[in-house]
Amino acid sequence: MRNLLHRILKTLNINGRDWVVLLLALLLAFSIWLIHNLTLKYNDYMSVSVIASCSIPGHSSVSADKSEVTARCRATGYKVIRSYIRRGRNVQIQFRATDMKHKEGDVFYVTPSDLKDYSHLIFGPEITVDHFVTDTVFFRFPFENYKKVPVLPISSVTYADQYMAEAPLKVMPDSVLVYGEPFRLENINAVYTRPINFIDLSEDISGVSKLEKIKGTRVSESEVRYELNVKRYVEIVTTVPVTVVNVPADKNMLVYPSAVEVSLKCNFPLVDNPESGLRVEADYNDLQHSLSQRCLLNVSTPSRGVISSETTPISVSCVLEDK
Repeated sequence: MRNLLHRILKTLNINGRDWVVLLLALLLAFSIWLIHNLTLKYNDYMSVSVIASCSIPGHSSVSADKSEVTARCRATGYKVIRSYIRRGRNVQIQFRATDMKHKEGDVFYVTPSDLKDYSHLIFGPEITVDHFVTDTVFFRFPFENYKKVPVLPISSVTYADQYMAEAPLKVMPDSVLVYGEPFRLENINAVYTRPINFIDLSEDISGVSKLEKIKGTRVSESEVRYELNVKRYVEIVTTVPVTVVNVPADKNMLVYPSAVEVSLKCNFPLVDNPESGLRVEADYNDLQHSLSQRCLLNVSTPSRGVISSETTPISVSCVLEDK
C-alpha cells in the first residue's frame, strides 16, 4: 500500500512539501464550504426548557417546575447547532402578570398567542419562530405568605429662594407586597426607599429609587418611581387685628396681643390681593379646652392664591369678663 501511494505521488510529481500545501488547500476549501453552509438558513424543530418568573400576588416569583417549549424555527446553521449543544439547559423567562393565566390552585399557564411575544427570549434574538408545536405551557407557582405595606420615601430636599413643594413627594406604587415567613412579616410595617436628596430645587423632579432590602424577605417591587412638583411663591407679611368669635352673649373675651403679624405664601403670579378679606380669629370654644388660657389662632382668607399662612405669635393670651 505504501509503495502504491509512493508511485501515485511520483506519477503526480508531488513531493513532501507539495503534499503539505495540498492538505492545507483542502483544509481551507473545507473550512470555506463549512462556513458557507453554516450561514445558510434552515428550518428545524427546537426545544427549550423554560422556568417562568412572574410577579403574582400571593405566589412565589419563580415557578417550582419547568416546561418544555417546542417550535418549528428558521435559523442559521450556527444557531441550529448551538441549540442542539445547549439542549437540556434551562432558560428563565420573565413573564408579564397579564400573560400568566390562572388555571387552579397554584397552577398557571401561558397560551401560544401570548408565548410568541417571548420567542426571542426563549430561542434567541436571531431565530424566527414559524409556529409553536407546544400548545399551552403550564407552570406551578407555590403559595407564599405575604403582607401589603406602604412605601415610605426617605428624602432630604431643600428649595431655592421663593420656591416650595406643591405637595408631598409622591411614590408609585405607594404600597408593595412583602413575602416571607410569618414571624418576619409581623414586624414589617413599611418598606423604605433609598435616600432621595436634592438641593436648591426650582423645578419639578421625577426619577426612580431602589427600595431598601429586608433580610429574609422578598418584595414584589425592587424600585419605585417618585415625583415632586415645585412651584414659585411670593411672601407677603402684614399685621392683622385678632377677631374673637363664638363668645357667649354674657361674656367678653379680651386677647393679648390684639393684633398679630401674618405671613402669607401666595402663588406666583398673584391673581388677586391676598390681604383683601384676611381675618385672624381666636375661637372661644377652643379656649374652653385650654389649660393655659391661651387660644390658637385661625387664619381665613377668600383669596384663591394663598398657599399657606403663619401667624407670629401662633397663639394669644385670653381673659374672660362678665358683662
